[in-house]
Amino acid sequence: MSNKISHPGVIDRIEGDCVKVRIIQTSACAACKVASHCNASESKEKLVDVFGCDTAKYSTGQEVVVSASKEVANRALLLGFGIPLLLMVAVLLIVLRWTGDEGIAALASLGALIPYYILLWLLRDSIRQQVSFRIEE
Repeated sequence: MSNKISHPGVIDRIEGDCVKVRIIQTSACAACKVASHCNASESKEKLVDVFGCDTAKYSTGQEVVVSASKEVANRALLLGFGIPLLLMVAVLLIVLRWTGDEGIAALASLGALIPYYILLWLLRDSIRQQVSFRIEE
């Protein structure tokens, strides 16, 4: 079993030290032969930023494969979904315990996400170094 997640793609554009690669992300059943007749299959076109690579080696329209380790994917999931869920539940329970009002607790738990995502935005450069795609050679 591979320890990498990889997607074939095409270089859309190059900006400074960033290569923007257009990939097609498909659901697990999109590769099925009857997927065109089924509502469950799904595919999305996404633009992936690859930082810190030698941009002189690449050109627009070139086919490449972008990859990330499963550790990087897990870190991204934790930052994007795991920590916010834990934060919401913790704030919900604490505010519900203090006030006894479910509406205020729900609003407070949603409001707790605002400073979290602002913090993520402020730390985006350091997070980018830890959570990033690479172009395979």
